Amino acid sequence: MRFAVITFPGSNCDQDCKHVSEEVLGVETDMLWYENEVELDQYDCVILPGGFSYGDYLRSGAIARFSPIMNSVIEYSKNGGLVFGICNGFQILLEAGLLPGAMKANNNLKFVCKDIDLKIINDATPFTNKIQKGKKITLPVAHGEGNYYIDQAGLKKLKKNDQILLKYFDDDENPNGSINNIAGICNKKRNVFGLMPHPERAAEVILGSKTNDGYRIFESILNYLEKNKCTKRGEKIDS
Repeated sequence: MRFAVITFPGSNCDQDCKHVSEEVLGVETDMLWYENEVELDQYDCVILPGGFSYGDYLRSGAIARFSPIMNSVIEYSKNGGLVFGICNGFQILLEAGLLPGAMKANNNLKFVCKDIDLKIINDATPFTNKIQKGKKITLPVAHGEGNYYIDQAGLKKLKKNDQILLKYFDDDENPNGSINNIAGICNKKRNVFGLMPHPERAAEVILGSKTNDGYRIFESILNYLEKNKCTKRGEKIDS
């Protein structure tokens, strides 16, 4: 099994993601540079990490979306490959059209950095299968533009297709004004996932987090791949 973590100019969580996947999960992990359009079919999961790609100019993720490697990510996702975007990675996936909706500035117009309680809404996905539906978990957030927005027609589709995977636990826990308290969504095919909170910062208790709830997100990916004996394109292979 092999994962990839993409580094954009301004990424600051790429090494954290590599540490979790390689040192905690024990999965061989490559760091990929944004300027290189590469073949991704050799990877079982591609991670777009948090940070401030291109300084968040124009809009968060708006410039990174046009990086050469995103052509590879788009093709990879179309072929069924697992793509996980965290914080700025989520913003890039929205800008690339791999996930529906858009990200706005936080309602309070301030950068928010703290632990947040969340609720698992859908546990039948490659990214949440190790966390029971309805369970409360705690993850840190760190963003200034995490206010997820989608129009009412789009929100209705997200609900109908069970594409909302995590929500901020209630209105009081919503740090940014995100519609319907949405914290993380997937595409209809369930292979592309965007999450505003940072699971890589809560994957080990030693990091100072209250729990290691973030580990369960990464563990879910690993469990899905092992259980389904999947290739990089999401197709079952013979034993």
